[in-house]
Amino acid sequence: MKNWIVAVRNSLVRFFYVNLLKPIYFRQDPEDVHDAMTRMGEWLGRWWVLRKTVSSAFSFSHSMLAQDILGIHFSNPIGLAAGFDKDALLTDILPSVGFGYEEVGSITGEPCEGNPKPRLWRLPKSSALVVYYGLKNEGSEKVAARLRNKKFKFPIGTSIAKTNSVATVDTQAGINDYVKAFREFVDIGDYFTVNISCPNAFGGEPFTDPVKLEGLLAEVDKIPTKKPIFIKLSPDLSEEQLTAVLDVCARHRVQGFISSNLTKKRDNKNILEKDVPAQGGISGRVVMDLSNAQIRFIYKKTGGKYIIVGCGGIFTAHDAYEKIKAGASLLQLITGMIFEGPQAVGEINRGLVELLKKDGHKNISEAIGTE
Repeated sequence: MKNWIVAVRNSLVRFFYVNLLKPIYFRQDPEDVHDAMTRMGEWLGRWWVLRKTVSSAFSFSHSMLAQDILGIHFSNPIGLAAGFDKDALLTDILPSVGFGYEEVGSITGEPCEGNPKPRLWRLPKSSALVVYYGLKNEGSEKVAARLRNKKFKFPIGTSIAKTNSVATVDTQAGINDYVKAFREFVDIGDYFTVNISCPNAFGGEPFTDPVKLEGLLAEVDKIPTKKPIFIKLSPDLSEEQLTAVLDVCARHRVQGFISSNLTKKRDNKNILEKDVPAQGGISGRVVMDLSNAQIRFIYKKTGGKYIIVGCGGIFTAHDAYEKIKAGASLLQLITGMIFEGPQAVGEINRGLVELLKKDGHKNISEAIGTE
């Protein structure tokens, strides 16, 4: 499809979403809308003709965006972050939306109902969400059983976390829960993410502590797998805390980092609303600067040793390109799609190609860390 046709298509879809659908959706409870969109996406993914229709409306591809990273082929760098497709129900439709990969979950050792409702709020002025789900998911056994014999059309990452329960607050119990989920997915998907940064669970974020993280990764090391392992980080870590985490990861089978998860801090200058729920982590524009700073720090501190996945505040191609130039090899989003529409994925990819050409790059890999 020619570039100008894609541009016109994306503009029309964005106009329809922003001016017609979004006002309707934003008058409804956000969790109800999310559940409805998940059901629709699962239904659309069942039939070839519907997948092709969705692809013609949203997707964009270009060879300049393709990369082979840690033995995995990514057709483009934009992935759906963990937290949206909690139970891995959308793996059939998301390639048609234009994503280059998906991270499902986070998936915990045991089934988890999550925190009490309400647990999802919009901050329209801040282009952000407040998320208090608390790792709601069907549990590692059920989700793994659903995926075990599936063939995926793009790379799948599995985000693993410990069950949100008082029973996993004890350090060893928490490690055992991670390990159970990890083992269930050894032969499913293309990479693992160990989520140590959920801000909404019993016991807080204990595995950001170097001693506890050492214990967790030592147990993970014992599980045979050739799949790359990433660590999902909190954007609220200080440089000292981050350095301690990097030191631990250097001794284990960690090949990269997701930078970053949700922020818990309410004094962020990008929060424009006066009334913000006290509980929950915040996504979107609010976390953008924190994410970018963390990417730069890790990339410079380690000399580009690790694969960094930039996550937080990506709404446009310029947002995405800033993370790439800061040191990210791959990207993830959720909030940008909710606020801008599903065509945002293809539009960001199209915009990245234009930015790469402008800077004289032949492939997106050439732009990594060039800031």
